[in-house]
Amino acid sequence: MAKATRQAYGEKLGELVVENPKIVVLDADLANATKTNIAQKAAPDRFFDLGIAEADMIGHAAGLAASGFIPFASSFAMFCTGRAWEQVRNSVAYPHLNVKICGTHAGITVGEDGVSHQAIEDIALMRVIPEMEVYVPCDEKETRAVLDHIVKTNKPTYVRLGRANVEDVYESEAIDVTKANILRKGSKAAVFATGVCVQSALEAADKLKAEGVDLTVVDICAIKPCDEEGIVKILEDHELIFTAEEHNIVAGLGGLISEISTSRCPRRIVRIGVNDQFAESGNYKALMEKYELDGEGLYKKIKAAL
Repeated sequence: MAKATRQAYGEKLGELVVENPKIVVLDADLANATKTNIAQKAAPDRFFDLGIAEADMIGHAAGLAASGFIPFASSFAMFCTGRAWEQVRNSVAYPHLNVKICGTHAGITVGEDGVSHQAIEDIALMRVIPEMEVYVPCDEKETRAVLDHIVKTNKPTYVRLGRANVEDVYESEAIDVTKANILRKGSKAAVFATGVCVQSALEAADKLKAEGVDLTVVDICAIKPCDEEGIVKILEDHELIFTAEEHNIVAGLGGLISEISTSRCPRRIVRIGVNDQFAESGNYKALMEKYELDGEGLYKKIKAAL
């Protein structure tokens, strides 16, 4: 069933806040959009709306974490990573506090809200902070699995979530989100994908399969810490590597795979994403098509490189 990862996040958080009295939920006047309103209804005494003030929200979350709570702080990805970056770095990551920052409406699939709300830099911003963990689930089941995982860790964490409904990739929540999960096994070429581009990669693989090309498709949910050994094994087994992400090609998933390849297993790598440019306002499907991040776009780019 097609469901937005932000919706899956809200539903799972609503369950966790009932199960675990240490969980507190913070939002920046966007509870209906981030879906933390589900947790608000489930445990109103542990929900805090900090208004349109993400830096203040992160500061409150840090204080609650220092007091023994597990705060989940949510806003649009653009604002909880960009507007509050200094607070995330200095108030959360530097003192090693257990704050879970969950940014919804990431990437260009936020659509009509336009460039001011389209976070295509958030993976890079969070990945560069020392000891910050970063996860990008691709569907409902993986989102729920990510929350099950991070609630048990004691690490500052960023989870990237989307606005639009996405098709299911996984049938079960029994997913090891820390691993490079091979969804389709091919031979010569492999594509590492994350978030909504996992679905695009699978569609592209189907199109290539019809032409006799077997493409390996790998879901990378854990950007940091990543499954380096699993990634290296895939690099060793394939001649040509692609990365696909709804993010700037600079310093995101493509940067991660390139870094590992450079030091462990040199390969030709073709990075597919937002090509270091701002997008525009528009229907999210039209934007994915224009910037060639949908299944057809990935198919054309991969076929051309092959």
